[in-house]
Amino acid sequence: MALADRPARPGVPEPAPQPANAPAWRRALRVALAALFLNFLLSLNNWWPTPAVWPDARFAPEFVYTWAVLLLCVALAGGLRPRALFALSLAYVVLALGRYFDVTVPALFGRPVNLYWDGQQIPRFLWVSANGLPWWASVGAVLALALLLCGLYRGVRASLAVLGRDAAPVALRSRAVLGVSALLVAVSLANLGGWQASWPYISRPVLPTYARQAQLFANAFMPGRVERVLPASPAFDSALAGLNGADVKIVMLESYGAVAFDRPGANEALAASRAALLAQVERNGQRMVSAFVRSATFGGASELAHLSLLAGIDLSDPMRHDLLLTTERPTLITLFRSRGYRTVGAYPALSWDWDEKRFYAFDHFLDARDLGYSGPKLGYWWVPDQFTIARVEELVPARAGTPPRFTFFPSITSHMPFNPVPPYQADWARVLGAEPFDTTEVERALAEPVNWLDMYPAYLRMIDYNYRWLAGHLGQPREREELLVLVGDHQPVANIAGDGAPWDVPVHIVSRDAALLERLVERGFKPGLAPQRPVLGGMHDLTRLLLDVFDGRPAPAPATAPAPARATS
Repeated sequence: MALADRPARPGVPEPAPQPANAPAWRRALRVALAALFLNFLLSLNNWWPTPAVWPDARFAPEFVYTWAVLLLCVALAGGLRPRALFALSLAYVVLALGRYFDVTVPALFGRPVNLYWDGQQIPRFLWVSANGLPWWASVGAVLALALLLCGLYRGVRASLAVLGRDAAPVALRSRAVLGVSALLVAVSLANLGGWQASWPYISRPVLPTYARQAQLFANAFMPGRVERVLPASPAFDSALAGLNGADVKIVMLESYGAVAFDRPGANEALAASRAALLAQVERNGQRMVSAFVRSATFGGASELAHLSLLAGIDLSDPMRHDLLLTTERPTLITLFRSRGYRTVGAYPALSWDWDEKRFYAFDHFLDARDLGYSGPKLGYWWVPDQFTIARVEELVPARAGTPPRFTFFPSITSHMPFNPVPPYQADWARVLGAEPFDTTEVERALAEPVNWLDMYPAYLRMIDYNYRWLAGHLGQPREREELLVLVGDHQPVANIAGDGAPWDVPVHIVSRDAALLERLVERGFKPGLAPQRPVLGGMHDLTRLLLDVFDGRPAPAPATAPAPARATS
């Protein structure tokens, strides 16, 4: 019996009556629109750096799986039962929301979605926001969200019903359509398994995001799982005697990678600003030593590098990073605080409540709102690094009578797309005011368009800016000795660093303490600003190296090769 001639079964919705003269093109158009809408919901991409989205021309793998489920339901039951349609629609809405957050959270917050933290932060954010609004605005926002979710569900349900009624029965009668459907399912499964050849045709799946969140919760809450997944932390038992009470400032320079030394032309373009930085170091009676280490990330996800250095753990696997945040593992922050240091975290990239700061537990945590920048907004990352470091000195000053200070500053200005480059302000008092730059300088900076096809020239200008404000910072008067540690967080994106570029980043350490610098040289650092290979190790290895140096421990003696065994007759 033909499928269309089967009698209706109990619980199976009858197809909506079609006019006898309804043209086939109208049904085909309805099917096409339903399929495009459903595919869009699970393949959408973020319109960076906004919360908006734009469609992807590729197939969403979960849409392909849903189509296969529809075919199975129609083949076995003659149509979609109401309960099956409800369950499938609800599951599809959950997947669509997961897709939206999966592509939007990294664009807005610079990190992947993390339900462990976002599940705590979002309700608090909504509550605080609601308290600042009149009651009618809060009620309106809740109603708008409810209507949006209701509309999404109804749109998904209607689209699935159209495919189940008008498309699946036709597909089941066509061997060609069934063959194409089977091929799409196979390619989508291969895509889920990481088959790169499918990427031009199948978009990134959302199911692994949910699987990853489930794994994160399981590791975080099941006894003993954390210790089995995370590597052991360093001892963090250094007495810090080798610092002699000096302040320590770690600046993680955004996108400052080995390409700034390796790519032809970079050294020539940056020669003047590097010479000025070294000249300022010498005027201070200080010295600089440099080396390469291997970052925990490439092109983005800076927090993996930040926390690898602070915790001394290899976090090149993002799951380790997220899991670490659920623990109370020690870090450089806890070590310095236990030794009497004030700990300061300066995060100009953040302008929202960042729940993860509870793990870091700085004595003073300063985000963009706390810094209070009132100058012109230059680009996506609108708080200039020069202002940030000057403002930290103003808000948490290091004076002769105050405890020593440990400062951790992840910079942001040299983030992609590297334009516009802020003007450097030689008058450091002015940079803290409402008009830190001349109007002509601001107009000139804003007139530089972002060249997404060739960001290398802007990248070099941004690294030049970094050297200039660092030299200016070193030239500011201070009442106490300070050890300055400059570390690149990761290489810039591949269209600058190149295909297959190493994950190496420079490390520069500036100090007046000759004995401390000598201990660094014994461990592989080289005098000057130009780092040399071999790479000293990973970012987490740098943590252990610094702990030894800060404690005043001598470098371990090089291992000697065992004497060759003598031949015996």
